Amino acid sequence: MRTTDLRRKNRLGFTLIELMIVVAIIGILASIGLPQFARYQLRARSAEGRTNLSAIRVVEEAKFSEGGVYLAAAAEPPIIPGNQKATFTFVGTDFEALGWSPEGQVYFSYAVALTADSLGFTADAAADLDVNGILQLWGYIKPNEAGNIVDGALGCLAAGRTTTEVTSCVANPVATF
Repeated sequence: MRTTDLRRKNRLGFTLIELMIVVAIIGILASIGLPQFARYQLRARSAEGRTNLSAIRVVEEAKFSEGGVYLAAAAEPPIIPGNQKATFTFVGTDFEALGWSPEGQVYFSYAVALTADSLGFTADAAADLDVNGILQLWGYIKPNEAGNIVDGALGCLAAGRTTTEVTSCVANPVATF
């Protein structure tokens, strides 16, 4: 046997083809996993809107039991955030009078609109989490005693909605979060 043949047999390591196969497998796994990861992130971020609307509902009901009317709140943050968190300003806003503030920065903008008699309200939250120009809207509608409702300040349309739960304001949501 020649010495060059012996060196080839004793070589340790991977061939270029083996490395290319491994890279291809990693690419396939990444192409499957990354969209799933993005969906889970979107779902987790949208939970913020629902949770905070529930908290706003509780605070509004407490204010109503104290004063007999609900309180309106202009959109905060005033510009609907994208996929980056925005600062929620509490001091000097309607939310200060309401007595509610989220913890830290937010992905959603929040607002409360009142019926004409201030005995009903719609709290809504809006965000563009995937920055595609289509807002994700969540809302809580509380009709007054006469059953009158009001559209949300951020675009949650109350017409045709009778539920008093935090729900999506999109008529036919593309994805359920």
